Amino acid sequence: MNPKCKLILLFLVWTLILHGQNPSQAYKLPGKGLKQHSFLYAGEWDTRHPEGQSMFLLRGGKVVWKYSIPMKLANGNIQEFDDVTRLSNGNIVFACMSGAGIITPDKNLIWEFHCPEGTETHSCQPIGKDSVLMALNGNPGKVLIYNTATNKLLNEIIIPTSTANRHGQFRHVRITPQHTIMVPQIPEGKVVEYTMDGKEIWSVEAKSAWSAIRLHNGNTLISGDGKSYTREVNPKGETIWEFTQADAPFKLYNNQTANRLDNGNTVICNWCAGNKNTEEWKGTVQVFEVTPTKKIVWALSSWEHPDLGPSTYIQLLDEKGNPDNGELQR
Repeated sequence: MNPKCKLILLFLVWTLILHGQNPSQAYKLPGKGLKQHSFLYAGEWDTRHPEGQSMFLLRGGKVVWKYSIPMKLANGNIQEFDDVTRLSNGNIVFACMSGAGIITPDKNLIWEFHCPEGTETHSCQPIGKDSVLMALNGNPGKVLIYNTATNKLLNEIIIPTSTANRHGQFRHVRITPQHTIMVPQIPEGKVVEYTMDGKEIWSVEAKSAWSAIRLHNGNTLISGDGKSYTREVNPKGETIWEFTQADAPFKLYNNQTANRLDNGNTVICNWCAGNKNTEEWKGTVQVFEVTPTKKIVWALSSWEHPDLGPSTYIQLLDEKGNPDNGELQR
């Protein structure tokens, strides 16, 4: 898209916003909607449903499985689905702010972690079928590796952070194919790579970074949350690809997570729940798939039949690779 066309598109988008119309509703969604992919879907902080925060499994355009938890526990601690991964055996690993767990297809909770008082977790990534990596926001912040079969703590890594506000420290922490750890550090405005003994070996400036994954090509894919960008940087920290509001024909909210597909496309979650006016959520694009040339080939907006709610993380189930060992993190 040339600069003149981009300016015209942005003018139209913001005109619609100023007149109270959701610009996504004026955009013809490309792709096959719910039938484009089979997927596992979860989104945090759906304030419309305090009685049940849900994750969904969809196949053939229909919800075939759903699991819900209350937004608040009896002690007042908040629950929300921040991270979900379906393993090759059908079990699902998740983080829900107040803890983490593994749920079977028949909804048996076979492993559970409760965050100690004064801490919270927004990351829980499988390492094989019997271990997980978690980020524990707190004072100090930590990365934990647990054997879920024995419930034994295998490693604890202190992550330096400049804020005592645990909620604002970090979100999706990921292990790399090289067994280092990628930590998006929100208050510091950067992504930092650590060794398993806590040594910093690489970093890049990235404002509002919510997630960062090491791609198979050695680059790093970063989601800029409230800054509404998805960016790929090389080992030198140079931006080699970026998708921003200037590239989108609909409103971008918080780009919380993104993943690179086997075909080279990128799938981006567009979380809208930071907007407290829930009436404006309907019609917004929750997830979209974009090519390397920034052509959008799929945009999902499902707010009724089924209402999937805000989008934080999506796992496409028709992708090649084993989710147990990070193969889908390309």
